[in-house]
Amino acid sequence: MTTPATHPHHPAESHDAPWWRHAVIYQVYPRSWADGNGDGIGDLPGITSRLPYLADLGVDAVWLSPFYVSPMNDAGYDVADYRDIDPLFGTLDDADALIAQAHELGIRVIVDLVPNHTSSQHEWFQAALATAPGSPERDRYMFAEGKGADGSQPPNNWQSVFGGPAWTRLEGADGTPGQWYLHLFDSTQPDLNWENPQVREMFTDVLAFWLDRGVDGFRVDVAHGLIKADGLPDWHERTGMLGSHEEEHRTEGAQPARAPMWDQDGVHEIYREWRQVLEGYNPEGDPAKDRILVAEAWVEPVERAVAYVRPDEMHQAFNFGFLECAWRAEDLHQVVTDSLDAADLVGAPSTWVLSNHDVVRHASRLGLEVGVTRPNGIGVGDVQPNNALGMRRARAATVLMLALPGSAYIYQGEELGLPDHTALPDEVRQDPTWERSGHTERGRDGCRVPMPWEAGQPTYGFGPGHQSWLPQPEIYGPLAVDRQQGVAGSSLELYRTLLATRRELDLGVGELVWDDGFGPDVVAFRTTDQAGVGVHVIANLGAEPVALPTGAEVVLSSAALVGGELPTDTTVWLRVG
Repeated sequence: MTTPATHPHHPAESHDAPWWRHAVIYQVYPRSWADGNGDGIGDLPGITSRLPYLADLGVDAVWLSPFYVSPMNDAGYDVADYRDIDPLFGTLDDADALIAQAHELGIRVIVDLVPNHTSSQHEWFQAALATAPGSPERDRYMFAEGKGADGSQPPNNWQSVFGGPAWTRLEGADGTPGQWYLHLFDSTQPDLNWENPQVREMFTDVLAFWLDRGVDGFRVDVAHGLIKADGLPDWHERTGMLGSHEEEHRTEGAQPARAPMWDQDGVHEIYREWRQVLEGYNPEGDPAKDRILVAEAWVEPVERAVAYVRPDEMHQAFNFGFLECAWRAEDLHQVVTDSLDAADLVGAPSTWVLSNHDVVRHASRLGLEVGVTRPNGIGVGDVQPNNALGMRRARAATVLMLALPGSAYIYQGEELGLPDHTALPDEVRQDPTWERSGHTERGRDGCRVPMPWEAGQPTYGFGPGHQSWLPQPEIYGPLAVDRQQGVAGSSLELYRTLLATRRELDLGVGELVWDDGFGPDVVAFRTTDQAGVGVHVIANLGAEPVALPTGAEVVLSSAALVGGELPTDTTVWLRVG
């Protein structure tokens, strides 16, 4: 083949860059990771018992979805007490033991923080219900009078992300209708009023509470939602996490409109205050001791998204553009380019993620027709993914992702190649999206099904009991950890090799150089350190095999080469330097 035309795009960083600029972070969904007491629900002792698995996998940190006291109307994202552990998951002593064990194994701990809303059972909301309109207690939330002569219409037309109205009207003890309160999610998740100083003070205290217990950072849920536009104007698009991100709401070439409930400029003042709190826990400025903030901010365009990671705000923001990207070479090239360019503008690392607890797992998602809008859950009667195709593309996508400079996120079980449970019976669903959408969107249960550890055990070794809070599909048996450990070519061993090689070659702080010497259906680049050592990455998304450079030494490949060529839906790392 001809000598490729290359051009540098992203400069290499020093080998001693702060840990969070290149970390691989593993998300644990506590309900579904490991059940220590046999009640069918994962817990903190279960997580602690399985931490050696993560150390062997080779991750740098673990991010835990919420474990706080909660009525569990939204699986813990409805918090009733931010300073205690729900008995479902254990105790504060269990949390301390988990943090200590993780640190002993060299794994940092990031915990979820849910600041946009509380549970309706939080003591603050209960106090608000017990007081009159205009009280200081009600000012902590978003209460408003209704429209119309009798106030019977909601204050505006906003809809909940989960479906249905975003406003609920109160009734007095005598049945007299009263004020309305805002809930962008479930009606049991009232939105806080972040213009109220008491709200800000409370969360500053919560940060300190967990930092004092040794956590290494916070993933901030709905980070773009805390401040609402003045006057709460009507919004005539669907209330998705991106506002009008759905294709049917966008004219060609136009950026989505900014919804009044998302990405208001006032959020940035909050995160500058939080950054100062975290900096206070590392007064000597030791990069190894940095505590970090990670934004879940579904924001477009990417230039607004990276505003959350300016030097005095958060450290990382999830790259949802990469997660949402279609399996097309042109699209992948563009989203990587845009992500790196935008992050470089503010001196931040880009992040890369393919799956999490809110989306259809990429082993299933990539088995759908290319270009199909990502479904909010897949169930019985829906178009089913092509499992074999999805797995092949998932492996290829992961091999590509883990060569990119920056920080990468892995969602529990993706290293096993777990698909969504796309045949989960509707009657066992627990995501409030299913009911609130009028059974039009199945929601997120399919990606939250418990982990399989041992194929021959009840619940595939998830716990000592005979049932799990969501049933597992039969395909999880052959994919269990004990069926993949030590098996050459298994998904688990591929991930272990990827993470070990990524760390050995410092790919997370590498320079990215695009390689234009292949056709339009190929994504090709080099990631190398400051000494020029690294990998040449080639991903073939086309229909025909691709010839590799003469004499190339293969480091690893997502699937076997055929006759020395790279087959369709396969990514390879070649040695450089």
